[in-house]
Amino acid sequence: MNTLYEGLFIFPETLDEEGLDQAIARVKEELEKLGGTLESTTRMGKKNFARPLKKQKAGLYAVLMFKLEGTRIDAFKKRLTLSTNVFRSQFVLASETTPAPEVAQEA
Repeated sequence: MNTLYEGLFIFPETLDEEGLDQAIARVKEELEKLGGTLESTTRMGKKNFARPLKKQKAGLYAVLMFKLEGTRIDAFKKRLTLSTNVFRSQFVLASETTPAPEVAQEA
């Protein structure tokens, strides 16, 4: 049975809009190879890190809601580190009623 997950993905800040599209598409490909489905994508934009990580000062954040079998989440994490342009990622179980995060508009 597929479980709904919320994944926070951080991509390198050097990516342009097209590069970010390709990186998200690559994550979706890896997810589908494992039998999962992408439910929604929310781009949160560029955010500065509290401290430099691997000589990076900022990253492009995206929240992806996806369904995947619970036993395959470790395989998904390994595939992300080996074959995608993901700088960091974090996954949590999401309830069916969890709304997508709101993106704050700058004035």
